[in-house]
Amino acid sequence: MRMHNPPHPGEIIRSQCLDPLGLTVTKAAEALGATRKTLSTLLNGRAGISPEMVLRLSKVFGRTPEGWLRLQVRCDLRKAQQSVDVSKLRRIEAA
Repeated sequence: MRMHNPPHPGEIIRSQCLDPLGLTVTKAAEALGATRKTLSTLLNGRAGISPEMVLRLSKVFGRTPEGWLRLQVRCDLRKAQQSVDVSKLRRIEAA
C-alpha cells in the first residue's frame, strides 16, 4: 500500500527514537557517532539518510538497515513523482 505523502525519515527519527527516549539532538548525535550538525540537518529534512547513517541508526535505535532505507526511498520517490513529468515518455517495445 502506497502512502500518499510519506514523512521524511528525520521526522520518524525524532518522533519514534529521540522523543520517546527523551534524547536531545546532541546526545543522539553522540550515540550515533555523528556531529550535532549532521543529525540536525537530517532531523529537519534538509538531508537524507546515507547508507553509513542507516547502519548507525540500525545499531543504536533498532530496525533493519533495509527498513531505514525504505523510509528514505519512499520519501525520495514521492518527491520525484511530484516534480518529474513523464507524461510524454513512452515504453520502448522489443522489435
